[in-house]
Amino acid sequence: MKTGTLILSVAARMLVPLQVLFSIFLLLRGHNEPGGGFIAGLVVAGAFALHQFVYGPAATRRLLRVDPRDCIGFGLVLGVVSALPAWLAGEAFMTAQWWPVLNTPLIFDVGVYLVVLGSVLTAVITLTEVDKDDY
Repeated sequence: MKTGTLILSVAARMLVPLQVLFSIFLLLRGHNEPGGGFIAGLVVAGAFALHQFVYGPAATRRLLRVDPRDCIGFGLVLGVVSALPAWLAGEAFMTAQWWPVLNTPLIFDVGVYLVVLGSVLTAVITLTEVDKDDY
């Protein structure tokens, strides 16, 4: 069910995919340049918030396919997992480990990305699902 105006609907259809792609760019760019998991998480959360303003919280939950609170938990697990390889190698805690395809800073940034996405969307969706009869 659309709840926004025609202009907002058209803008959301065009901007949401672009924002998601831009957030992935920011996430991957953040290792050598400013950026990374936090700002990328904010950008993708903004995309889903825009989607929610147009289509409502139920449609946004269906689009996500995952409860935003689960994103928070999985992101925290990734953050902890990113510290383990250095610890197991006997190096200082959170020392970056680099492998041919993957590295621990990327794992950590993906964790931050998911925590920010889940936190912002939990707040935004919860605020919009308030029963209107309470007013």
